[in-house]
Amino acid sequence: MTNNKTVLNWIKEMTDLLNPDRVVWIDGSEKQLEALRFEAVSTGEMEKLNEEKLPGCYLHRTKPNDVARVEDRTFICTKDEDTAGPTNNWMAPEKAYDMLYNIARGTYSGRTMYIIPFSMGPIGSPLAKIGIEITDSIYVVLNMAIMTRIGKEVMEVLGDSNDWVRGLHCKCDVDPEKRYICHFPEDNAIISVNSAYGGNVLLGKKCFALRIASYQGWKEGWMAEHMLILGLENPKGEVKYIAAAFPSACGKTNLAMLIPPEYLKKKGYKIWTVGDDIAWMRIGKDGRLYAINPENGFFGVAPGTNEKSNYNALQSATRNTIFTNVAHNLEDNTVWWEGLNKDLPQNAIDWTGKPWDASKFDKSDKSTCAAHPNSRFTAPAKNCPCISPEFENVEGVPISAIVFGGRRAKLAPLVYQSKDWNNGVFVGSSMASETTAAAAGAVGVVRRDPMAMLPFCGYHMGDYFKHWIEIGQKLGDKAPKIFNVNWFRLDDEGNFIWPGFGDNMRVLNWIIDRCEGKVEAKETAIGYVPHAKDIDLSNLDFDINTLETILDVDKQAWIKEAEEITEHYKKFGDRLPAELKKQLETLKSKLV
Repeated sequence: MTNNKTVLNWIKEMTDLLNPDRVVWIDGSEKQLEALRFEAVSTGEMEKLNEEKLPGCYLHRTKPNDVARVEDRTFICTKDEDTAGPTNNWMAPEKAYDMLYNIARGTYSGRTMYIIPFSMGPIGSPLAKIGIEITDSIYVVLNMAIMTRIGKEVMEVLGDSNDWVRGLHCKCDVDPEKRYICHFPEDNAIISVNSAYGGNVLLGKKCFALRIASYQGWKEGWMAEHMLILGLENPKGEVKYIAAAFPSACGKTNLAMLIPPEYLKKKGYKIWTVGDDIAWMRIGKDGRLYAINPENGFFGVAPGTNEKSNYNALQSATRNTIFTNVAHNLEDNTVWWEGLNKDLPQNAIDWTGKPWDASKFDKSDKSTCAAHPNSRFTAPAKNCPCISPEFENVEGVPISAIVFGGRRAKLAPLVYQSKDWNNGVFVGSSMASETTAAAAGAVGVVRRDPMAMLPFCGYHMGDYFKHWIEIGQKLGDKAPKIFNVNWFRLDDEGNFIWPGFGDNMRVLNWIIDRCEGKVEAKETAIGYVPHAKDIDLSNLDFDINTLETILDVDKQAWIKEAEEITEHYKKFGDRLPAELKKQLETLKSKLV
């Protein structure tokens, strides 16, 4: 399928190492993929679901010891430990290669080696990158066929270039004691051994799209970010694009696929989904920042997804989808998970493959759940009812606003705008979420997750912040405006104050109005806060006085926050950019 010598040499080296019985190139054809689905069903690796209710859908189970990403077994392997920085696990490349090759050696004996050429981003896009993953798992092949663009066309675009990422995956014995997911950013390489779970083995996902790509972006002058991309269309048909980063459990996918409240929908407002997880952004010919979603599908968390919480995500998973570690409803050969509906299946197999007793289900006890809490669906993006018409645009979409957010019970206002780009980098670099305790109004631990990239930045985070600042300098006055949102302010009884979900669009509209200079704002110590009258509360049972309370800036709370940010910054040492030190000092001076 190729004459590229760098590709052929690497494949020969891997074939000699792994000793497969067969070698199969994945050409991307439906005929080949259908044959692989048939084979996976015949061996029990996957189960075919109800063709009428879930056409083209399959169920897969992983081993119980292999159900999630493993951060403690995930390494950045650079020559200099300091390049990896204090937030990553580091291993010397020579040591890592030696260890990994010894684990992998001969493990394809009796198995088939599948070679998957894939493109992150639309094939041929100047913003896209190419990878090749070698795997011994049909499950990986079929998931990569959903999550990325695969096949012959990818190799045609690559030609003789050496600009491609080498991805090796070996199931081995799925032994957690020998499980490693290692990244070699200086070599454009990823090696994953002893796992068969999506996030560890679909190497185009977090491994390439964030850990390797963030390093590539640093070296090449672009950005790989853990961000959704959405288009907001107004009644005039004008679409503005927003990229947004949130730590886990902050409603990222819900926002990416937001359904406007009826009042705004009737006026003609729409949301278009470009991406739900990752954004690659480059400065375009006109000097603005353009973004693509490098993925081609959604790898969504199943539990809690239902028609009310995320209708569009659920619809995306109704055809040509692979479900992992959900329950198998034998009544009609479909799938079920906690939160899908209230109809507990009376004849079901749980995610471990055992009969499930609905009478023993206790939602407060995860061990009684039918689906694993991290069970997933891998669904084609084109299935999404609100997928953007610009999804395949090879040039990407122009970003007007960048939004950061997190769960803060009492601290952050509903929304505020940073004072400038560097101030926005400061906001993102100090991002945090709180764990909420069961007691009324009690607040748990503050967890800092800069730009929601803490587990995914492939190099020193101090250098990553500096890269953001340099991108801002290049963009100049064409830089997107940067905002922070907090849907999660609590009252004294521990209840959410803002209604959230579709009504978050009212906040997005204010953000776009600010980008276009249509509304004024109040300057505070932390940034620009809306005048309550400028957030449209029409047809919403929400008092403007209550809105005022969640737009307030409590100076005493922010003084404490500034001290915590000071501690947070210490871990980056002398790699923390001077610009961010200055931002912190400015904040402190304004809070006095």
